Amino acid sequence: MTSSPKPNALVWLLLSVVVIGLDQWTKQWVLTSLPEYQPVVVIEGVWNWYRSYNTGAAFSFLADAGGWQKYFFAALAIGICGLLTVWLSRTARGDWRNALPFSLVIGGALGNLIDRFMHGHVVDFIQWYYGSFVWPSFNIADSAIVCGAIALVAFGVFGKHPSPATKKAD
Repeated sequence: MTSSPKPNALVWLLLSVVVIGLDQWTKQWVLTSLPEYQPVVVIEGVWNWYRSYNTGAAFSFLADAGGWQKYFFAALAIGICGLLTVWLSRTARGDWRNALPFSLVIGGALGNLIDRFMHGHVVDFIQWYYGSFVWPSFNIADSAIVCGAIALVAFGVFGKHPSPATKKAD
């Protein structure tokens, strides 16, 4: 008697679609509503809307590399999304500790990939600051990637691990 395979976690890609939709919707709002490079105070001393662009990666890494980085980051995003999708297909549907972070990273990576191909750069607009310290601007896609990465680490470090008493002997 063969058992039927358990449902995989590909349904979690719906969360990726939600992230992409929210990311692209907010960026469209930014492009039609916010002035370029002009802070719009949301909470004084803490948070601005600040429309800016990033041709690089996190913290403008490789932003001035001459244009080749667009294709490098696109290939990297496609490769990572492909790998995470394969991992989702091998993950049990109820394993949210893996499925949630994978789907957040996929959604964020694809949201920024869409920007790279539509605009040649990523649209950023959330700016946090305190005094003279200003955190680099970011967007919803960046937030999803960071939250997904933090969740992967946190669930890996603090997740359930079998105790030596419950491990099967080899």
